[in-house]
Amino acid sequence: MGLAPSLQDAPATRRVLGARRFCARLTHPERVRYIPAVADLIRIANAGGYWGDDLAQFRRQVERGPVDFVTLDFLAEITMSIMQKQRARDPRAGYARDFIAQVEETLPLLVERGVRVISNAGGVNPLACRAALLAMAQTHGRPLEVAAVVGDDVMERLGELNAAGVTLDHMDDGRAFSDVRARVSSANAYFGAWPVVEALASGAQVVVTGRCTDTGITLAPMIHAFGWAPDDWDRLAAGIVAGHIVECGAQSTGGNFTDWTAVRRFADIGYPVLEVSPDGSFVVTKHAGTGGAVTVRTVKEQLVYEMGDPRGYITPDVVADFASIRLEQAGRDRVRVWGVRGRPAPPALKVSVSYFDGWKASGSLIISAPDAAAKARAFAALFWERLGLDFAERRAELVGHSACWGPLAPESDPPEVLLRLSVRDADRDKIERFSKLVPAVILSGPPGVAVTGGRPQAQEVVAYWPALTPRERVKPRLVTRDGERALEWPTPLVPAPRPAPLARTAWPRPGGSPRHVRVPLAALAHGRSGDKGDTCNIGIIARAPELYPWLKRTLTAALVKRRFKGIFLLHESLGGGGTVSLRLDAQGKTLSHALLAMEVTVPRGLVDAARRADAGGPRPAAPRAAPRGKARRAR
Repeated sequence: MGLAPSLQDAPATRRVLGARRFCARLTHPERVRYIPAVADLIRIANAGGYWGDDLAQFRRQVERGPVDFVTLDFLAEITMSIMQKQRARDPRAGYARDFIAQVEETLPLLVERGVRVISNAGGVNPLACRAALLAMAQTHGRPLEVAAVVGDDVMERLGELNAAGVTLDHMDDGRAFSDVRARVSSANAYFGAWPVVEALASGAQVVVTGRCTDTGITLAPMIHAFGWAPDDWDRLAAGIVAGHIVECGAQSTGGNFTDWTAVRRFADIGYPVLEVSPDGSFVVTKHAGTGGAVTVRTVKEQLVYEMGDPRGYITPDVVADFASIRLEQAGRDRVRVWGVRGRPAPPALKVSVSYFDGWKASGSLIISAPDAAAKARAFAALFWERLGLDFAERRAELVGHSACWGPLAPESDPPEVLLRLSVRDADRDKIERFSKLVPAVILSGPPGVAVTGGRPQAQEVVAYWPALTPRERVKPRLVTRDGERALEWPTPLVPAPRPAPLARTAWPRPGGSPRHVRVPLAALAHGRSGDKGDTCNIGIIARAPELYPWLKRTLTAALVKRRFKGIFLLHESLGGGGTVSLRLDAQGKTLSHALLAMEVTVPRGLVDAARRADAGGPRPAAPRAAPRGKARRAR
């Protein structure tokens, strides 16, 4: 948990400058072709981090300033399962239809300015997505080259892969794939940047893919524009880091930021734009005049989001070492990133499988004062007793009192709470009996109770199953105007060395009073949390370099475990993950704040150092590497 010590600020340096244009446009009677040329800077804008993100951002990113590429991420495990069901009902469905409308609204600008678009909106049916885009463009009389990357969908190849010795057993806990094989609803291998690079080289202005990594769709235009080699591990890793920063849209430009009161205008928040140089360094920024904020802190929070091992961020293209990243504020709403190191990519591809895992339902009741919390608990106990059924899982949460933080929530006497009752089980009949009873007991319990939202509806539970396959077993195919062709993986499969030991860092001393005071952890650090399957990741970042050694000593795994005792361990913390969990906060988004609310005892000098950093006042010199011969592996 936390941020590697070398991910730190540095003295300010020059702003990245350079020519914008990187391609020449050649006109043909029926097509527009884009030929990559030597580039000294490209601009890549992100316009969406999930299916359901602000659809207006696509046009805003194109029209509010110069960009060369726009990327949009639509896919998650539950999304793939939904799209698979849509395609089963209609062979022309199975992709993000919203994407067609976004391109249509922006089509004149895209053609006029030569902006190229990359998205995994193809879902489980990239070919249908491509056909819809072409039909839309033809309706408007606009030439549009569209390429589709296919081959990631292995739903119909599961038997073939098993027969070839690819077990697809659970990559984290080793469970046998045969346990869920009959209930699988989707299965897709994660592709990376290289198929998209081929699509761009074909002249496509719009590239749609299936299950491509969020980072891969951002790395691809860098490879295409700068000619990076498949074994240029450091530059490829820099592109992955850039993709990770912008893949969640406005999360890197002030959205979900701990110090949210410092963010300018959430209503008009700008989405991120990358200015990338051939050496792999880049600036994170946003269009002028938009709200939000791009600071070292907002970027750091996105860097620690949904991260496992910071020294081994694994993608199909490269393994990136997040401990090597350097950051600096390079002007208002401009953060420069450089120094990223990478190691060879893994020989296997990750396969994301979704499978049916029973049913769930949730119902809510309003419980009013006096004694709203006590009445809600009494009502829940009465409800479970009257229902008289055992479930695989059941949950009662007091929304507005303690639903997200559980026993960590401070005591309060709210004027009302929302009692949220949830169940999950393989037996749909039990779920239906639960649903019927929720509105049936409001007159036979404590006073001040009202149903809201009507009778709960049973929902299918779609669970997530990660697996691995040798990359030679799943290869991409590219579909363009010129037809379909198979692609080979250019990534060399070479042994990956262990990451180099981190140099011991000489951290600045805080000075000031040694007298101890008690403060919430938020006075010393900021952070972010999110889900990785059934695991909650919490990233904590020191507010000033002087605080890092204290945080490292103090914020141990044992301390965090004690803090969350009574709720869960952070592994298996989310009740099966976002699609399975009955928790109100199924993705663990609020848990960083539960940790930051913890009170700690700390020397007054450290509190003062954090306040100076918050105010942007005088600070000691940035941390530096210790003298040679004292390097050691970071613990």
